[in-house]
Amino acid sequence: MSTAATATAREIFDLLHDDLAAIEREFGADAVSSVQAITEISDYLREGGGKRIRPSLLLLAARSLGYSGRSMIRLGAVVEMVHTATLVHDDIIDAADTRRGRPSTNRTWGNSKCVLAGDWLYMQAFRVALGEGSFRVLDLLIGLTQQMVEGELLQMESLGHAISEPEYKDLIYRKTACLFEVSMRLGAVLAGASREVEDALGNYGRDLGLAFQIVDDVLDLTASEDVLGKPVASDLREGKATLAVIHTLNNGSTPAERAAIQTVLRERNFDQVSPAEILRILHRNQSVHYAMQTAFRLAAAAQAALAVLPDSEYKRALQWMPEFVVAREK
Repeated sequence: MSTAATATAREIFDLLHDDLAAIEREFGADAVSSVQAITEISDYLREGGGKRIRPSLLLLAARSLGYSGRSMIRLGAVVEMVHTATLVHDDIIDAADTRRGRPSTNRTWGNSKCVLAGDWLYMQAFRVALGEGSFRVLDLLIGLTQQMVEGELLQMESLGHAISEPEYKDLIYRKTACLFEVSMRLGAVLAGASREVEDALGNYGRDLGLAFQIVDDVLDLTASEDVLGKPVASDLREGKATLAVIHTLNNGSTPAERAAIQTVLRERNFDQVSPAEILRILHRNQSVHYAMQTAFRLAAAAQAALAVLPDSEYKRALQWMPEFVVAREK
């Protein structure tokens, strides 16, 4: 990432420092259970780092509309609990060994404890949100959870074979972008914004989340294992067709190239075709470039959606966020 981008990230962290620290404390307190394994798993994940993009979006949305109450801290912890619960379940479903360069929770505690800990975090998130006494907040969170569960099931059904680009975008909306969208909507709801403003901020979150996941999928193919904290091309190894792969399969690749990709998808290993060869095929068909250009377009659309906001340091931070998402290296 460029020096300018790093500087801007530091400025945003300074801008939200106290709020994010309060969310960390809230999350830590909310994630304590009388069952030791739940607390241990929650603490392990919380201490594992992460960009805290989702609660940051909620904070920026609320503050850009003039809200500064305690509810944004509680709901910031709620969205991070929901996100953490999805990480636990994702690692179980993917049989992952690592998460952010550390052993995954399921590898350390086993699948049975982890799936129940993930369930507990979901329920705890709703319990905290219930304290807001807002049907709109609960409606957003219920819809979010349904979308994410449906996305996980759809992905399981698609493993091992190619899907269309619209199917891919629907899948990553459900698995990733809907939480970005709901984080923005929750900030707008707390500020008492009109539905028009809420929808605009929701569109920002959706497009930002789609761009984020597309870049994430590209990095899975192009970054090093040291940077990723997990094996390169993990998605293909798990039978997942991401945007660059879909583009190559649908646009101009040779029969031999398509067969190579389909072999990896079907067999879920690189025994016959190496990750390096797959990446060469994707570059020959300009598919990595296509995926990144799609992410850039979505990032620009997200920035355009912010026209409804008055100018402020929080709006400027939101305008920068899409640039960070498409420029990041991990």
